[in-house]
Amino acid sequence: MYEFGESPGLDALLQLYPDLREIFDLSVNYTLWRKRYCLNMSADENVLSPLAILTYLGNSINMYVGDKSNERSYWGLKYLGVLEEKVHRLVEDFLETSYVDLRPISDIVANVSVLKAFTKPGDMVVVSPLQAGIGFSRNKYSILEALGVGKIELPLNIEDWNIDVDKAIKLIEEVKPRIIMLGSSLYLFPHPNKELAEIAHTIGAKVLHDVAHVLGLIIGGVWENPLKLGADVITASTHRTFPGPQGGLIAVVNGRDYEEVSNVIPLFTPSYYLHRLIAIGITAVEMKIWGRDYAVQVVKNAKTLAEALASEGFKVVLEHVGYTSSHQVAVDVSQLGRSTKCATLLREANIIVDKSILPRDKPEEARDPSGLRICTQEVTRWGMRRDEIEEIARFMKMVLIDRKDPAEVRQKVIEFRKEFIQEVHYGFKITREDEIKLLKIMLHAEV
Repeated sequence: MYEFGESPGLDALLQLYPDLREIFDLSVNYTLWRKRYCLNMSADENVLSPLAILTYLGNSINMYVGDKSNERSYWGLKYLGVLEEKVHRLVEDFLETSYVDLRPISDIVANVSVLKAFTKPGDMVVVSPLQAGIGFSRNKYSILEALGVGKIELPLNIEDWNIDVDKAIKLIEEVKPRIIMLGSSLYLFPHPNKELAEIAHTIGAKVLHDVAHVLGLIIGGVWENPLKLGADVITASTHRTFPGPQGGLIAVVNGRDYEEVSNVIPLFTPSYYLHRLIAIGITAVEMKIWGRDYAVQVVKNAKTLAEALASEGFKVVLEHVGYTSSHQVAVDVSQLGRSTKCATLLREANIIVDKSILPRDKPEEARDPSGLRICTQEVTRWGMRRDEIEEIARFMKMVLIDRKDPAEVRQKVIEFRKEFIQEVHYGFKITREDEIKLLKIMLHAEV
C-alpha cells in the first residue's frame, strides 16, 4: 500500500495491484492493436484526430446535464451552454436546418425518440427490407416491437438492390403508415427519398431517413441531404463516416415537428454527456475545412477496393451499377465458407470487416449470412489511397482465396501498417509540445 499523494511510479503500482495491471494491459494492448497493428474496415467506426481526443478528456467528462435549456437542472455548467449552442450551429449549417438535436447518445436512441414522437401502439411503419441491409433499430425484435408499432418491409428490386419505387408507392397507398423509414446498415446507393416523400406527404405520413452510416458523405457533399429531398427527419451517428466520438443526432425540417421530438428525447436520454459535444465540435470544424476532400477520397477508395477485390477473384456485388457510391463494399463469400468463417479468418490476420446479409439470403441466415461488408472511412483517415487499397485487397485474397495461414498474413499487415500509425488526415495536426500542453490542461488544469 502507499499513502494518498505519493506515487511509487506506474510500474510499481502495476506490481502492487494485479487488478490494475490486468485492466491497464488490456487497454494498452487494445489501443496498440487498433492503432498500430490492424486494418479496421468496419462500417461502424472511425478515428478521431488527436485534437478531438485530447479535448474529449476535459472536465466536462464528469458533467451531468439534465435539460437543454440555459436554465439547467444542474449548476456548475458555465461555458458549456455556449459551447453547446456553437456546436449545434455548426451542424445546423451543414444540414441547412435550424432544428438539430445532439442529445441522443446513439443513432438507436435518436430513432426511438422520433418513432415515439410520431407513432402510438398499433400504428404501422414501413421500412427497408432485411435483405437490403436493414439496421438493428428497425428490426421487429428491437425498438419497433418495444413501442408496439407494426412493421412492413418495402419491396426490394433484387437486381439493383434498392427499394422498388413503383411497388413501394402502391404499398404506402394501401397500408397508409405513419412513418416511412429509409436508410440501411448496408448502404451502397441512396434510397429513393424524393419519390417516396412525395407519396408519403399525400397520406399524411412522415419520412424518417436514417443516415447513420453516410452522415459524413452528406456533410462532405457527395451524397444529397435527405432533408432537401423531402425527408421530414433524419437521424444519424457521429462516429462513422462523420469521424467524431460515439453519439447520435436528430435533424428536423420544421419547428413544430422539432418540438414534438425534442419533448420526447429526455425519456431516453435524461443526461446526454456534454463532453461528446466538444469532440463533435472539433470534428465539425475539421469537416468544414476538409470534409469535401475527405468524403470524395472515401468513396474513391471504396470504388478502388471493389475493383481490386473483383480483379483478385472475389464476387463483389452490383458490378453492373458500379459496385458502390458510398464508403461500403459488399462481397458475396457464400462459396468461400460464408461470412462468419471469412470474417474470423480475416480478423486473425488483423483485418476487421463486418458480416452482412445479402438480398438472396433468407431471414433465418442473418446470423451467418453470405456477405461481407468492407468499408474505407478509417483507412482513408489514416492516409491510404489507391496503392494501399489494392494491397489490402491482396491481403484478403491471401487469406480467403489462397488459404494462406492468417498468422503469416498478419505479419504482412503489421509491417504494412507501420507507415500509417502517426498521422490522422483531414484533421488538425498538433505538435508533441501541443499534446503535452493539452494533457496538462485536461488532466491537471495546469496552464
